[in-house]
Amino acid sequence: MLLKNLKPVSKNHDGKETIDIRIKDGVIDEIGKDIEGRKGEESHDFAGAYVSPGWMDMHVHLREPGFEHKETIETGCAAAAFGGFTAVACMPNTNPATHTRDVVEYIIKKGDETPVDVHPIGCVTKDRAGKSIAEMGDMKDGGAVAFSDDGDPVYDSQVMRVALEYSSMLGMPIINHEEDLALSRPGHMNEGKVSTRLGLDGTPGIAEETMIARDILLAEYTGGHVHVAHISTKNGVDLVRQGKKKGINVTTEVCTHHFDLTDEEIDRQKFSTNFKMHPPLRTQEDVDAMIEGLVDGTIDVICTDHAPHSIEEKEVEFIYAPNGIIGLETAWSISNMRLFKTKKLNLQQLVEKLCYNPRKILNLAELMLEKGAKANLTFFNTDEEWVFDAENVRSKSKNSPYLNQKLTGRALGIFNKGELVLNELK
Repeated sequence: MLLKNLKPVSKNHDGKETIDIRIKDGVIDEIGKDIEGRKGEESHDFAGAYVSPGWMDMHVHLREPGFEHKETIETGCAAAAFGGFTAVACMPNTNPATHTRDVVEYIIKKGDETPVDVHPIGCVTKDRAGKSIAEMGDMKDGGAVAFSDDGDPVYDSQVMRVALEYSSMLGMPIINHEEDLALSRPGHMNEGKVSTRLGLDGTPGIAEETMIARDILLAEYTGGHVHVAHISTKNGVDLVRQGKKKGINVTTEVCTHHFDLTDEEIDRQKFSTNFKMHPPLRTQEDVDAMIEGLVDGTIDVICTDHAPHSIEEKEVEFIYAPNGIIGLETAWSISNMRLFKTKKLNLQQLVEKLCYNPRKILNLAELMLEKGAKANLTFFNTDEEWVFDAENVRSKSKNSPYLNQKLTGRALGIFNKGELVLNELK
């Protein structure tokens, strides 16, 4: 296969030159300018679009096994490919919970049937109940890449300490959902001026920040690696920044909606449940802090926390709706509009957050854009305007705050596992 007229973006390419890429048996066979096609060779002209090593979303919910009415591994991977992701790491709040090796291996086997690499994250505790440590070593042997009880925090500090000690022996991170439950519940949005105006119980930022502080201290004490999931507050970013300066093994991620939307949207959108997620949308000051954290390197990864819910579950009163939105299909557009178009990050820096850092944190092999490397590629542009309407949702669910909005920049497709997937708008 010959891929023509691509602008490469990687650690060694800044997207300013135009090249061709020849792929043979799933490997980059030739890379350079004006490569001539061969007889019988499949050829695709990308007309100056960008190419980078394949992106990874290290925080998604594929819902299978147990909640296939929301999403399946197949439909979740279709959404990932449409968003430009060649790999995802899926959270363990399934049914049964991903707390044993057999569930880990089941998810990997199902993922093998798609063009997207699926990396399961195993539970920290059995049944995500927060009481006793799950079978970490066995799950690692089965293919788990990290441990988390996401959806709920590891609330007991002693359990978290032991988890960090075990995981450090395995060389794997603990990804914690940072929430002090006593402070946060029964909040339905960010606690502040908007929640007061709307008369809704709020979740204060301090509920996130106290747990982040605890986990950073525990990581320092144990030598373990704590990864702060879906960070959302200014003070939370400051805590991670301080931890990194001290040399503590702490990393973090931010969801696209947390550096784009504020809690004002809940009022503006008349209590649309597609703006209800956890952590909740915060203030403009917090949004600005997320962008600052991305720029200065405090925030390592851009992710989505892709969380599908059925229409029946979301179309209820705001306080009764489950938290969560889909995000795989729109992640690049939001990143492009809020970070690249505003000149906060260049394309190489964005690819670092979307490709290199997730794999580094999860101890996965680095992808290369060079001859002899495995062809694991994402194709994208930065100027195309398109509408994310219901027909273009690849997820099984449609709970997105960006539905029917005009977006700029689109993932054009992926190449992975020897398969080219081109994203055609409907």
